Amino acid sequence: NTFKFCEVPTTGVKIQRGMTHDGLGVYLSRIIEKAPGSTADVVKILKETQTDVAINYLPVGSEEATKWYIEQVLAAGCSFVNCIPVFIAREKYWQQRFEQSGLPIIGDDIKSQVGATIAHRVLTRLFRDRGVKLERTYQLNFGGNTDFYNMLERERLESKKISKTTSVTSQLDYQLDPDNIHVGPSDYVPWLADRKFCHIRMEGRTFGDVPLNLELKLEVWDSPNSAGVVIDAIRCCKLALDRGLKGALVAPSAYFMKSPPVQYTDDQARQ
Repeated sequence: NTFKFCEVPTTGVKIQRGMTHDGLGVYLSRIIEKAPGSTADVVKILKETQTDVAINYLPVGSEEATKWYIEQVLAAGCSFVNCIPVFIAREKYWQQRFEQSGLPIIGDDIKSQVGATIAHRVLTRLFRDRGVKLERTYQLNFGGNTDFYNMLERERLESKKISKTTSVTSQLDYQLDPDNIHVGPSDYVPWLADRKFCHIRMEGRTFGDVPLNLELKLEVWDSPNSAGVVIDAIRCCKLALDRGLKGALVAPSAYFMKSPPVQYTDDQARQ
C-alpha cells in the first residue's frame, strides 16, 4: 500500500517466528493473525547469519518486546538501530549494557527525511533565531497505514508523544507551558494508505509584541520518507562496529533520531 521505488529480488531469507510480547495491540490484533508455533532461537539465527546490525521497527508501544529483542541482540553480539519511541539509547542503563558488550547503538525514534518533526523543529529554531517568541503550537498527524491504525490505541502513545514533543521543545531556550503545545498522532484514515498528512500551527510574537502566526501542511509517503535515513543509520552503525566504537553513538543519534542521548540543532548534528 505504499510507493514502490525499487524492485527487490528474491533473497531466500526466511521470516522466522519471533517473540510477540506486547508487539500486537488491540487494533493490530484485528488484522494480524499471530503466527503459530514456538519462538525461534533468535540468538542462534543472528550468530549463524553473521548479522552485524539489528534494526527495531516494532509497532509503537512495544516496550516489553523491544527490551526482549535487545537482550537477544546483546547476546548475539550485534549493533543496534532503534527506530521506535521506546527509550533505549538515551537511557544510562542500556548505554552501559552496550558499552560493556563492546557494541554500538543508535537511537531512539527515527526522523523522516523531511517529516513532521524535522519540519516543526526547523521552524521552531527559526522562530528562536529570528527573535520570535513562540507562545503556542500544535502538530496534528494522520495517515492510513498500520502505524496509524496501531496508534488509535492511545495507551501505546505515551512515549511517542514524549519523543515528538521534546524533539520540538529542545530547540527552544525556554519552557513552553504543556497546555500550549500539542504534538502527536491524531487519527487513522484508511484511504490514505501509506500517505501521511501533517498540519502544524505556530503562534508567536515579534518585535513590538506583534502577533505572528504560521501554518504548514505537509503530505508525504510515510515509509519511504524514513527508509533512506534508516539506511544511513545502518551504515554509521556498521562503521562504528568495524572501528570498535561502543555504546550510544551521540552524533548519528542526534542527526537521525527524535530522542537521542543528547539533543543538538540539526545543523550542529549534521556537522
